[in-house]
Amino acid sequence: MKRLRMLILVFVMALVVPLGYLVFRTHHSLEQEETAELRFFANTLFDQMEQDLAALVQREERRPVEEYLPSLPSTGNPPGEGARSPLARPAVEPYILGYLQNNPDGSFSTPMAADGAAASADRGALVRHLEDMNRVFNTRRAMPPESSDRTSAETLWRKSGSEEKDARVKKESSAVFAEKYLDVARSSKQKDSLGQTGKRVEQISPRQAMNLAQSDEQGKAGVEKDRSASPAERRTAAGDKGQAPDAATPSGRSAPGSVAGVSSLPTSAHAPVSPAPEDALRAEIDPLQSISLDNGQALLFRRIVIGNQVYRQGVVIRMEALLDQLKNTHFTGQPMARFTSLTLTSVHGGRETARIREGAPVAHPRFSLERSFPRPFSFVRATLTCEVIPRSPGRATLYAMVAVLAAVILLGLLAIYQSARVVTDLSERRSGFVSSVTHELKTPLTNIRMYVEMLEHGIASDPEREMEYYRILGSESARLSRLINNVLEFSKLEKKQRRLDLREGLLDDVLAEVRDVMQERLRQEGFALAVQNRLDRCFPYDREVMVQVLINLIENSIKFGKGCPERKISVRVRPEGSRVAIAVSDTGPGIPRHALKKIFDDFYRVDNDPTRAAKGTGIGLALVRRFVEAMGGRVFAANNDGPGCTITISLPGTPPSSPPTS
Repeated sequence: MKRLRMLILVFVMALVVPLGYLVFRTHHSLEQEETAELRFFANTLFDQMEQDLAALVQREERRPVEEYLPSLPSTGNPPGEGARSPLARPAVEPYILGYLQNNPDGSFSTPMAADGAAASADRGALVRHLEDMNRVFNTRRAMPPESSDRTSAETLWRKSGSEEKDARVKKESSAVFAEKYLDVARSSKQKDSLGQTGKRVEQISPRQAMNLAQSDEQGKAGVEKDRSASPAERRTAAGDKGQAPDAATPSGRSAPGSVAGVSSLPTSAHAPVSPAPEDALRAEIDPLQSISLDNGQALLFRRIVIGNQVYRQGVVIRMEALLDQLKNTHFTGQPMARFTSLTLTSVHGGRETARIREGAPVAHPRFSLERSFPRPFSFVRATLTCEVIPRSPGRATLYAMVAVLAAVILLGLLAIYQSARVVTDLSERRSGFVSSVTHELKTPLTNIRMYVEMLEHGIASDPEREMEYYRILGSESARLSRLINNVLEFSKLEKKQRRLDLREGLLDDVLAEVRDVMQERLRQEGFALAVQNRLDRCFPYDREVMVQVLINLIENSIKFGKGCPERKISVRVRPEGSRVAIAVSDTGPGIPRHALKKIFDDFYRVDNDPTRAAKGTGIGLALVRRFVEAMGGRVFAANNDGPGCTITISLPGTPPSSPPTS
């Protein structure tokens, strides 16, 4: 058994190691699949936000230049006298503060005002606020709008890298999963711009150029106000990257109403319009750019170059309102908001100007995905984190199959071990049986030989002693015969060659024969046998088998009870419903509780002092069980309330349809 246990242990290790590796790799693949699935939908969320920003940028880039003027001149009307610009109405989007135009000399105009100098009463505060934004823009427009914000944003974002290091590792592992399907290096390339990627050239009419010059003339009042500013501020307002100094005036500004390429433009809004050639003028329009303003606001603007004159038209954005709009439109109320956290930030000049966060709290993110949007929103960053990634349905299948497989392997190994243990135990008991049979055969043969020699030498001096010797010889011969008969019967039952002859009776003849056969042995060992038969109806049984069964039970009681002070054996036969119960009781040492069911197993002997002292073959009770089961009955043992035990045989009261065989 020790070698068998060692072999089973080696087999378990050889099976568990590859299966464990398989389960580990499968579990890891499922984790990658879950992360990749979350990454896909997170990218989809960011793509939707990017589409909204791109729609905003493309809409603003497509706007005609004249929409930024306070009024749209009608054909035949002088500038300033026409329909109101659509931008004069309050913006539908809550994140748009208003529209403004920054003229070449730094002056300001807006379609929100009735004219370039004054605004209506209900919009005065808004116009003044836009004018303040224009003044801030004049002080900051010399700074590179894109590179500075992107660099500062990246610097700020790197500061939070340590707390997301683990999440980044998860992100990289999910990229390995995606490489099975896509070239990650190619698919991860992010576009540079949400709108046009370079300068575009449009042809504008002299009237459109005159309208722009008219807006410049209307903004002179704002320039005069700016004269009170410091010389450095005026230089900043007059200068621009790639812009030549304005000519025709001592101050560097163009003469009122003059635009490069247009020689005669009106100097006042009410001057008659001089006939102008209808030859188109060349206007270079740059892509939208962004620059930070005060109070978490940003200006998206485009540069319009006509000759050497530069106009800037743009829209003032409330960044917190914009981020909130993106969050509410694409994240709030979504199923992923229950287990992920979305953070939208705006960074300008190395500092965070706006932050919006929503979703589940995430203390230790296992997943993190970041995106910086393309120009002109390169200062906006979106981050999606998750602490508990939703489980894949494949996990339940994996765990169930692992549990089933482990149970099957465990039960199989236990069954193999149990079967091997039973076989080994049976083999050991068979070996013990051979030794016991040899001893049991030798004992009566020795007694027979001894008494025969005593008779031959005339030791029996009188007839009575001689008869005593003959009775002992007969008893030992019968004992030897029963032992041999038990072995032969057991062999026949094991080979299923024993046939039964079932006949109905009241068992009186069986009980009488048992008493006669066992009388001498009972007298020699000092036992008293009491027989009680209460049957009033016949039942089927094999007479020879029942005699052998009862003799085996009585001999078993004698063998283990001869060392006890009280030596009594009782046989009681009684009806129990439709069955017949035969109980053999003794006053011996009893049976250990754990062995009450095992004593009927083949070659089983209880390992205790009475059993070792009594010897035996271990087939007596096994033969009883086989015979009783062959007659359609059952046998069981129980300890008495006092000393001894009782073995009860329960047999059917009516004959079976066909005689059973074993």
